[in-house]
Amino acid sequence: MEVIAIGPHDRSQNPLLVDQMHRLRARVFKERMGWHVTVSDGQQFDRFDELNATSILVVDRGVVVRHTQVLPAIGTTMLSETFGFLASSGAYVPHSRMLETSRFCVDTSTARLTADGIHLATMTLIAGILERAGLGGFSEIVTVTDVRLERILRRVGLTLRRLGEPARIGNTIAVAGIADVDVQSSRRVRPSQYRSTFTKLNRAA
Repeated sequence: MEVIAIGPHDRSQNPLLVDQMHRLRARVFKERMGWHVTVSDGQQFDRFDELNATSILVVDRGVVVRHTQVLPAIGTTMLSETFGFLASSGAYVPHSRMLETSRFCVDTSTARLTADGIHLATMTLIAGILERAGLGGFSEIVTVTDVRLERILRRVGLTLRRLGEPARIGNTIAVAGIADVDVQSSRRVRPSQYRSTFTKLNRAA
């Protein structure tokens, strides 16, 4: 199991992983969560895919089992353009060291758990997001997620500071919030067998 990043210029080099990523998004957001998203030929796409977004994937034996998409908070983001109603007036103040993560999705058929009873792949993706953000010089992550993931973050010691009241979207209760990016948080959530391409690049530098 490994965390990898696919940037906007890397997609043509990783067609199988990109295809799996969009199919996982369709299964999670359209079929399971009941969100109003665009699905074509079994794959979920949106206009944010056309921006300079980076996809962070957890790949297990060649299969994409977790996914999220990250964008700098300054500019067009999912929170500012689509889910602004989840933030109270004046609560969301994006800045140059804030990173948005969106489209966090999970293949629930993977069953390996950590000692805390949390899916190993979920913890691996959270660790990957924090590592990627830290290497990019970001100090905060802003996200729109559901309250179940918020509870998981709390269990592992990551506090999501809510920007407003939760609201129902499809079959889930969604919430927007901000988490700090720091070395302590990254170490706290990182599984012992954690591997990422970021770590390899960092060691090679």
